[in-house]
Amino acid sequence: MTTATLDAPAGPLTLVRPGTGDASLRAWDAADELLLQEAFARLNPSRQPRVLVIDDQFGALTLGLNPFQPDLVADSATLPAALADNAGLNSGLASVPEVRSWRTPPDARYDAVVLRIPRHADYLAWLLRWVNGVLAEDGLLLAGGMIKHLPDRGVDVFAQAVTTDTVCPARKKARVIVCRPGTAELADWPGTWKGYSPEQESFEVSALPAVFARDKLDIGTRLFLPRVRSAVAELAPGARVLDLACGNGVVGMVALSARPDLALTFSDVSSQAIVSAERNVEAAFADSDCSFDHADGVGAGAGRFDLILLNPPFHEGGVVGDHIALRLFAQASRHLAPGGGLLMVGNRHLGYHRSLRRFFPQVRQLDANPKFVVLEAATKR
Repeated sequence: MTTATLDAPAGPLTLVRPGTGDASLRAWDAADELLLQEAFARLNPSRQPRVLVIDDQFGALTLGLNPFQPDLVADSATLPAALADNAGLNSGLASVPEVRSWRTPPDARYDAVVLRIPRHADYLAWLLRWVNGVLAEDGLLLAGGMIKHLPDRGVDVFAQAVTTDTVCPARKKARVIVCRPGTAELADWPGTWKGYSPEQESFEVSALPAVFARDKLDIGTRLFLPRVRSAVAELAPGARVLDLACGNGVVGMVALSARPDLALTFSDVSSQAIVSAERNVEAAFADSDCSFDHADGVGAGAGRFDLILLNPPFHEGGVVGDHIALRLFAQASRHLAPGGGLLMVGNRHLGYHRSLRRFFPQVRQLDANPKFVVLEAATKR
């Protein structure tokens, strides 16, 4: 973890960024700083405006806006723990809000929405249309992000959905866009759901905009699926299987297609992924024994599994590496039943075969192509 102090408008905040020892990686960036400055320049806490924060990363926005007592919604399951940790480092704060997700989003009208601009244009377009549905008629949207992370044609995405008042000058390689509500709505937007039909399967999958590879099967998963079919064929009746970092649920659904008797758990850090996987499974396998967990990895009460299936993410907020995979490997090793196994696909250049040996006594390669490798890791019986 790395700890530093943010000079926020309402006073200094001590903030910790979990999961890294790199002192250059802080729990906020210049976009957070600019958003806080614009919010305090345009809003008056004494008038008690109703404020909503969307997709805060580690709590900098939520705690920096504490005088406004904002509501909070975020796609990522990493935020609740980070927010709790950072709130505990700062005395004198008013109550910290509950973190809502897209499984149970807030249903209210807001005078202002403070939004971190996501990297993906489809998710941004979805968010802006959703914001139109919750902003008061004269409400204000403050959207900010690092310029290098702004999606291509980002300003066009705004123009299609909301009314832009001001594109603020870039500072510290970040920018804030100030908007008023537009007329674009989610109900008539065709980009909410995108999907495909996997080869050799009779079902379809679709997903919301924040979900990885929502409109086509990614190359790594294509290599992975034949090994998934082979692995589940060898399991005992009613075996427990976890589709970890499940995305739209396609891997777990292929497992169910081959073995409808399995008990499947779908877990993902993205709430839009969980909403999508649940919708897909309900449509194709309504009578299956399935559960869905919006969690940062394996949920604490998840129990033990006979097989864990994993295509690990390799980036978090623009930071690329194996730190997420290492955390998932450690969790998987603790949640496998005796004789259970982990089956995974990952980028070859990240050297996952070496990383897995930190946690598993048995590791072997099952398949590979120039970019991806399929690995099996097993516990001792």
